Amino acid sequence: MALQEKNAWILGVLAVLAYGAYLVLLFTGSEPGTPLEERPFAWPMIWAIVGSIVVSIVLNIIASIGEPKGAERVDQRDRQIGRFGEYTGQSLLVVGSLVALVLTMLGAAHFWIANAIFLGFVLSAVLGSVAKIAVYRRGMPEW
Repeated sequence: MALQEKNAWILGVLAVLAYGAYLVLLFTGSEPGTPLEERPFAWPMIWAIVGSIVVSIVLNIIASIGEPKGAERVDQRDRQIGRFGEYTGQSLLVVGSLVALVLTMLGAAHFWIANAIFLGFVLSAVLGSVAKIAVYRRGMPEW
């Protein structure tokens, strides 16, 4: 398995785990019955984001330890796969941003706006990782 494919696995799995951790912190950090808009969400979200970045860095270092020398080099195929995955994943980031924009125009609470953006980032990372892994396994799609 190529190092870039391992990195895609790490990013995809960590995005799901970080969002799950955020939801656990969100739902357990307040009194039961508190409306969602009134729950403290900023710090749990920050912890989930920063934690996933730190864990991602550590796991990427661990994944590269056993690799042969020069495995971190990327060739044309790796660049194309990376670009394809990023472009594919960005579609959900755009959707999340548009939802946040509409929520802002409708005067929604900050809670919903921030969560729409955060979910857009998470889904973007997951879809981008899935796209990269699929292309590494099956090859680039023919258009």
